[in-house]
Amino acid sequence: MLGARTFTLVFLLVVASGCVTQTVSLAEGPREYVATDYESVLRKWTRTGDLFAVAELESYLTATATFESWDFRWAYVVRYVQDYRLTTEQRKRLLDRTLEETRGHHQFFVALHGGDRRYNDLTRPDSAWIVRLIDDTGNETAPDEITSITKPNAVERTYFPYNTVYRQAFRIRFPYSKASGTPTISPQASWVGLRFAGAQGNSELVWALKESGTRRQSPLGIPMTLAAR
Repeated sequence: MLGARTFTLVFLLVVASGCVTQTVSLAEGPREYVATDYESVLRKWTRTGDLFAVAELESYLTATATFESWDFRWAYVVRYVQDYRLTTEQRKRLLDRTLEETRGHHQFFVALHGGDRRYNDLTRPDSAWIVRLIDDTGNETAPDEITSITKPNAVERTYFPYNTVYRQAFRIRFPYSKASGTPTISPQASWVGLRFAGAQGNSELVWALKESGTRRQSPLGIPMTLAAR
């Protein structure tokens, strides 16, 4: 059991991280981004969480994830078009294609490190972690595709700079809708998150949403850093 001092430290970490959480919007529609806006948009859509044992000062998992939402993708394409000097027609095709993908699935770029590297491979059947898309209305969704990025290219290194050589990178896709046709992220949700869970504990990366119907609160506010069991 965690002692009082340990619990206080963990609680303060949770509250501190929640206080600086930036709200985001899943709304579609045109954006007025320029290429230099990409870094700030990347920060807005990226979360990091640590799963650690305080007593042993051991880190089991550090997970950083970017929600590749409609808003993020618009900024990404604007930056990409500028870097690669694409034509107006090329820009339109690329933007249309990447935005259309958001209507079929929710995609995240994820980079992990900590613990045993072998068991951080989310594509392995014996991975130490399972990942789920969650929201505060009770939705919990398994991914329908996890792709390991074993050799990140120049774009993946530059556009996701937290993806260093010490991390393992993945793209994780979740269905946009359940088999019943209802969305995997409820229109009434006030936050959406990724949960990494395993024998050593669990950690949640959370994106607070601007628009919501019924406002709900996650335990201890918005969890970003949770202690291991």
